[in-house]
Amino acid sequence: MSKSNFSDLSVHPYTREMAMIHQVFRRESRLLAELVQDVSAADTARARVLAEHWRLYTIGLHAHHTGEDEMLWPVLLPHLDLDAEQVLAMEAQHRDLTEGIAEVQVLMDRWQAGASTEDRDEVAEALRRHHRHLCAHLDEEEREVMPLVALHVTEADWHAVGERGLAETPRNRLMIALGAILEDCSPEERRAFLGRLPVPARVLWKLLGQRQYHRETTRIRGRRTRV
Repeated sequence: MSKSNFSDLSVHPYTREMAMIHQVFRRESRLLAELVQDVSAADTARARVLAEHWRLYTIGLHAHHTGEDEMLWPVLLPHLDLDAEQVLAMEAQHRDLTEGIAEVQVLMDRWQAGASTEDRDEVAEALRRHHRHLCAHLDEEEREVMPLVALHVTEADWHAVGERGLAETPRNRLMIALGAILEDCSPEERRAFLGRLPVPARVLWKLLGQRQYHRETTRIRGRRTRV
């Protein structure tokens, strides 16, 4: 996603926050393919680390998509006429992505068992396909659907979607999730996002969360870490 598009989405708080979340999935799906491709033959320990990171990534993506399907689209659809086709297309794309994730998982399970170069290359290519399909979906959602959300979804309904996502995040992963969202933000977006958090959460991020996120990204990315 280009920086200019990201800035355009920042006009409305709903679309800005959605773009920040989408940026996490774009980045992590791209990095996963790159990191898997870098794994040496027979390095099962490293394969297990990345397989676990993939598992956590898919849990987060599934929660994000089901939150939209079950809480956001039902609120939006009654306000739409012809534009409803765009929302229904999002639901169909979610199903397609879920099928693709299941295919990657089969390959990932086989690869982490022995970490052969052949299995590694299959996983890396499958992850690249997933990344392309995911980015196409997110681009379309931001271009076609998020402007409709900005027009028709109330603050209370938007807050409820966010609360669901928060409730589905394990407590020991909350700072990891926050760091993932903040990583690619501009300074202005970071200040605005942190400013909406409760004071205890901001203090926890400053005292512990930043270091926790840095340790996590170093463990996953190694030399690719930049936070």
